[in-house]
Amino acid sequence: MTDPSLVTRKLALLVEHVARLKRRRPADVASLRADVDRLDAIALSVLVVVQESVDVAFHIASDEGWGIAATYREGFDLLARHGVITVELASQLGGAVRLRNRIAHGYGSVDVDTLWSDLPAGVAAFEAFAAAVSAFVQRSPA
Repeated sequence: MTDPSLVTRKLALLVEHVARLKRRRPADVASLRADVDRLDAIALSVLVVVQESVDVAFHIASDEGWGIAATYREGFDLLARHGVITVELASQLGGAVRLRNRIAHGYGSVDVDTLWSDLPAGVAAFEAFAAAVSAFVQRSPA
């Protein structure tokens, strides 16, 4: 059975960093390109948001006996297979994993234009993830 206090703590950190992403995204991409400190802060929050969501997915899948995900993307797929999140949301979150890997492992440079333009949809996806997981935890037996 999923540990609701653990998941709730992780979701709180995820939601906090989503709020930071919303606050930190400048009005235009040129401002982001010109402010490396803001870009670094956004990159850090992206890392935290993705990592916390992956941790939550792995905990739920493991605790519920649904299997152990071999990849971050598969963690989201397991949640989708069991109705915690939609297949579409799992796909969106899987795309965020690619960005996380580019940031964390330095796989080439992060495209600032794409980061700036994709950030609102990414924020919305992680807000949807947090809401879906919270609903799952609330309806799970204690």
